[in-house]
Amino acid sequence: MNKAKLVEQMAKLTKLPKSACKNCLEAFIKAVGQSLKQKQPVVLTGFGTFTVIKRKSRVGVNPATGKKMTIPAKAVPKFKPGKALKDMI
Repeated sequence: MNKAKLVEQMAKLTKLPKSACKNCLEAFIKAVGQSLKQKQPVVLTGFGTFTVIKRKSRVGVNPATGKKMTIPAKAVPKFKPGKALKDMI
């Protein structure tokens, strides 16, 4: 499901206009992103938890040249599904 289909499904379930659902979805994405940028987890009980984890630097191989290279450490977002979401599936 892509963003447009998600907005359409939200509009169908809530009986709200698609424009309102699109604004709500974009606001949700922006709010989660801002919270993660500040290294604060977003916990949606039953649905799941969005957090930021730090990956250590590691050695990788360039597939085109075969040369070894160092992949730098970086922070990446992570999602852990909650029990209610797992039970839905």
